[in-house]
Amino acid sequence: MSDGPLYLGLDLSTQQLKAIVVQSDLTVVSDAKVDFDQDFGAKYKIKKGVLLNEDEGEVFAPVAMWLESLDLVLQRLQEKKTPLNRIRGISGSCQQHGSVYWSRQADALLGGLKPDKPLVDQLQDAFSHPYAPNWQDHSTQQECDQFDARLGSAQRLAEVTGSAAHHRFTGTQILRLRKKLPDMYANTSRISLVSSFLASLFLGAVAPMDISDACGMNLWDIAANNWSEPLLELTAGADGVAELRSKLGEVRLDGGGSMGRISGYFTSKYGFSPNCEVAPFTGDNPATILALPLRPLDAIVSLGTSTTFLMSTPVYKPDPSYHFFNHPTTPGQYMFMLCYKNGGLAREKVRDALPKPAPGEEKEEEEEGKDTWATFNKHALATPPLDVKSPSDRAKLGLYFYLPEIVPNIRAGTWRYTCDARDGGDLREEAAPWPAETDPRVIVESQALSMRLRSQKLVHSPDARLPAQPRRIYLVGGGSLNPAIARIIGDVLGGADGVYKLDVGGNACALGGAYKAVWAFERAEGETFDDLIGKRWKEEGAIKKVADGYQEGVFEKYGKVLGAFEQMEERILKVARNQ
Repeated sequence: MSDGPLYLGLDLSTQQLKAIVVQSDLTVVSDAKVDFDQDFGAKYKIKKGVLLNEDEGEVFAPVAMWLESLDLVLQRLQEKKTPLNRIRGISGSCQQHGSVYWSRQADALLGGLKPDKPLVDQLQDAFSHPYAPNWQDHSTQQECDQFDARLGSAQRLAEVTGSAAHHRFTGTQILRLRKKLPDMYANTSRISLVSSFLASLFLGAVAPMDISDACGMNLWDIAANNWSEPLLELTAGADGVAELRSKLGEVRLDGGGSMGRISGYFTSKYGFSPNCEVAPFTGDNPATILALPLRPLDAIVSLGTSTTFLMSTPVYKPDPSYHFFNHPTTPGQYMFMLCYKNGGLAREKVRDALPKPAPGEEKEEEEEGKDTWATFNKHALATPPLDVKSPSDRAKLGLYFYLPEIVPNIRAGTWRYTCDARDGGDLREEAAPWPAETDPRVIVESQALSMRLRSQKLVHSPDARLPAQPRRIYLVGGGSLNPAIARIIGDVLGGADGVYKLDVGGNACALGGAYKAVWAFERAEGETFDDLIGKRWKEEGAIKKVADGYQEGVFEKYGKVLGAFEQMEERILKVARNQ
């Protein structure tokens, strides 16, 4: 380890708080984490980081638990002999769409923190509401309908705010809580996103929201670079717009630079330098695209419990079926995001429904390392694209939604269709299921076809000899370890330079925060995040090529049925609306 400046990145996710410390050259020098269930489960009665009110569809987290976690994660860094006195800058990533409600005592309490008491004891009166709604919350359908209607349609709302109305978005949450808990709302001095809440603790004052994270609220007018007056009026009532503007505060438009020096609480208690400064924190999805220098036409596919597709783009083409945010570091750029609930869970359901290996095959399975995915992968790779074995075979398409889906907004269910493989014509729903052994390939194809359908307007040819597609596809999350899934995603989405696994030890968001801090405090005049990080980031050890990506002929086969896939979704949506 050199003796130069260090930078701290944090990631406050649903289930953990991670901290990672890097040098200027991006080398990791220390890390620590707090697991909420493991460290605080008994005290706060949480499960997977949250509490549930199933009767109303509420999912929320105790803010006090996060306060305790911050003290604990810094204590664990100390125990590892991390030189916290050399940390020059701090930034971070936090779960998007959560919100924290400060009381009227918040400013005085944040500004008067003493090092001899923990945060949780000193800030117990700093909040007007002890809980933060979580992104899994689905209590706001009525409010979502009002948001879509306020501007005339879901399409118009998406054009203004980057997204149609969603349960988890903060604007609908504020509207619901204002009606449900009017006294709490009246006693709220400021409303933070989880990212600006965590930054506030380090600053000792309520921090402004980050522009990229603010786009996850359905309140920010992206084109106008300001709060949307009609949506503020809907949320707060005609007489409450000025009050809500005051509660939300100004949004910070620059993702870099300093918001101020670190609170004396952290210098006295943990040995941070009084010259350490705090950069804006952002949401976990924007932070993911900061975990590497993402170049134009690169895409990240996160294969976790849910599945997420991310791209950085200069093109703003909003649609109700996906999300656009301002880029977290680069003005004039946007972040395009698709989010699917039916990701890893749906793939696991298909895996578990496969016939068990025959007695003679069990030994072979054991020799493959008792990999529970071995049978899934064997069938996925043995099945040809779209299960078309001969020119007369019809292409198989399916949707496997074990949970109600976001994109498209369809109820839980499984649907199987076939079409003419040559042109996608003659789309038909199949009355009977096909063999379970076919499902592994078709479910991965269906997830990738949905990404391709919705991202096709944002990509162009990376080479005059190739059709429009991403340049590289980076896989993160648990599914990125699966070679069959990687291969099929490359078959469908392409990837002129291939498909790569981004291996940052599950720390993509925390690293994105740390890299953001490096850029915020070491950038030259006009130097972009991608320019600075691109010079310092080392591919060796961080990425590994796991599939070839574009395969001539195979990619085109999927292109021929893309229209049929869209038509299949539309038919299912139409039936759902009429029920």
